[in-house]
Formats: sequence, C-alpha cells, structure tokens
Amino acid sequence: MYRDETTETAEVAETPEADVVSEAAPATDLGHLLVSLQLTDSAFPSGFYTLSHGLEGFAQQGAVDHDSLAALLHDVLRHGVGPADATALALAHRAAAADDWDAVVATDRRLHATKLGRETRQAATRTGRQLLDLAAEVFGGPGVVRYHRAVVARRAPGTQAVAAGVVYAAAGVPVRQAVAADLFAFCASFAGAALRLRLTDHRLAQVLLRRTAPVIEETTREALARGLGDLGATTFAADVMSARHERAEARLFAS
Repeated sequence: MYRDETTETAEVAETPEADVVSEAAPATDLGHLLVSLQLTDSAFPSGFYTLSHGLEGFAQQGAVDHDSLAALLHDVLRHGVGPADATALALAHRAAAADDWDAVVATDRRLHATKLGRETRQAATRTGRQLLDLAAEVFGGPGVVRYHRAVVARRAPGTQAVAAGVVYAAAGVPVRQAVAADLFAFCASFAGAALRLRLTDHRLAQVLLRRTAPVIEETTREALARGLGDLGATTFAADVMSARHERAEARLFAS
C-alpha cells in the first residue's frame, strides 16, 4: 500500500470537534477556481446532473426543439433560475460569510416556498442535502457542518442553491464567482439533458453553452443586486410543464 512519507506517524487524539476540522480555505484566486471547478464538475455526485430542469417536460409536449433550445435556456435563466436560485445563492453566501445563520435559514425557506411543483421542490432539497453531506466530508469547515446538521434536523429545507452558497462561502470563493459557477453548472446540466433527449449533439451543445455565456454574466449581475424580498421566479410555462412531467408514464429525469 502506498504510504505518504511526509505524513506524521504519530497518532492524533480524537476530539469531539473532529468532524468540523478542515483544511484552511484556499486563500488564492487559483484555489478558489479549483473549488469552483470541482463543485461544477459532472463527476461531483450531488445528483445535480440527473435533472433536466424542466426540459424533459417541454420535450414530452413537443414544446421545444433544437432551434428553440437556446431561447428556452435563456428565458429560464433570466426569469427562473436568476431571480430564484442564483439570488438565493448570493444571499446565502453573504449571510454564511457573516455568520448570520438566521438569514441563511430565511433564504432557504423562502426559496423552497417559491418552488410551486412537488417535483422541483424535491429535486432542490434532494440535491442540496446531498451537496451538504458530501461537502462536509470533502471541504469540511464548521459552517458547512453546522448547516448540514440544521438541514438533517429539519430546521431548514436545504435547497441546492442555499447549500451551494454555504459551501462556496466556507471555501472562501467570492460571491460573484460562486453565482456564475453555479449558473454554468445549471447550463451544463441542461445541455447534458438536451443531449440525452436528442435535442442536440455534443458539438452543438458546446455552441449552446458558449452562446449562453453573456446571459450567465447578465443573470449573475442581476442576482447580486437583489434582496430577499425580490427572491422568486416567474416561469409559468415551466411550472405547467413540470406538473405534467410529474404525471408522465415514463421519465428519464427526476425533474
């Protein structure tokens, strides 16, 4: 078995706080970038990349095709993810960085309440709880562990966006970069779903992501400017498609 010769051989005594001890948050821009890359990688098993984000519902109803795929994604970003999840991530990040856990919980509960469909609520909390559980092990930090325990104890719903805000804050990633990274992860997941639904191919999926970059920048700027009272989406068509998707006889995706 491989042995790291630089590791101390002396045993370290266990303490009651052992599970909250972590490596220091990365203090460099490159360190922050590496955290963002890891969290947005499809190999990071939070379950985020098992969702279609409503796209399968549109496909089932024949309401989207290759030509309208970009317009749908851009509208979902501007009117759905941006005002809701991206805004919640920014608010949770700032509150967690300030050690204001009441504000984190308030943001979490409000975001959860804005998700009208059972499917979208369950997807948000399932991926959020998985993210917190995994991040507590991978990144550690008292903030991540504390919020994970609050979610497990049902004191907060644990939506994905709020969980991401807590994790990014604990890792020292600046809020602007955190919001943009999570929005890109959403778009990459959306493009992956489009591939599986045969609405695009691998090359054109990359074109889609590149075309969406300016919208990610725009959505990030607007999310950072909102307060808690502004949190909420206006995507009526997506809500209808999600409700129909819940009743579909066959589904590839959980949402």
